[in-house]
Amino acid sequence: MPAAELEPLDLRGFSERLEAVREGVPQLGTAALHRLHSHYEELRRWAPRLDLIGPGAAAEIFRRHYGEALEALDWLPAGAFRLVDVGSGAGFPGFVLAAARPDAEVWLVEPRHKRLAFLAAAARRAGLAVHAVDARVAASQPLPLPEPIDVVTIRAVRLPPRDLSALARRLDPGGRLIVWEGGEAISLPPELRPGRRRRLAGSEARYLAEYLPASRSS
Repeated sequence: MPAAELEPLDLRGFSERLEAVREGVPQLGTAALHRLHSHYEELRRWAPRLDLIGPGAAAEIFRRHYGEALEALDWLPAGAFRLVDVGSGAGFPGFVLAAARPDAEVWLVEPRHKRLAFLAAAARRAGLAVHAVDARVAASQPLPLPEPIDVVTIRAVRLPPRDLSALARRLDPGGRLIVWEGGEAISLPPELRPGRRRRLAGSEARYLAEYLPASRSS
């Protein structure tokens, strides 16, 4: 299979592409656009030699990856908060949300060493302070993460209920789990209950779903 290749774009071209798919996403400031463009440039450099995105995904990089990641912005807390992104891979959504919300303390959890190296390089290039964690989520082993966590994000990773339960126990009582889903909702452990759910822009089958601690009253 041929390696994915991204076209070179200056900041203006990148911003125009992002604006074209930014349906319902809050306006991004200049500094956030610079950080996201920096991530794109690092992704363009690494993608041909590392399986970060598939060849087909390169054509959808803005709508399917940047755009869908940014759709979670209006579900994030207004003030400073802790976010843990599970299975960060190429940085969608964790790195993208960190770039848009530098007031957040973001932990990128990724067990594959080459992808972790990419995330660390992209963070340095963007001047973004994130924690890149070499770990795999599993109920049977402790995670080197802070507690409590305000937001957990999961995209392109399907965790069994027992592992979701381990994450749920680390959530702040007012926290939330945000999941990018296909048509089928995840199997919930007793510690979580459904919250908001909406269709992702431009898709008939993908959804953004929120799950809350079962003990949370609202």
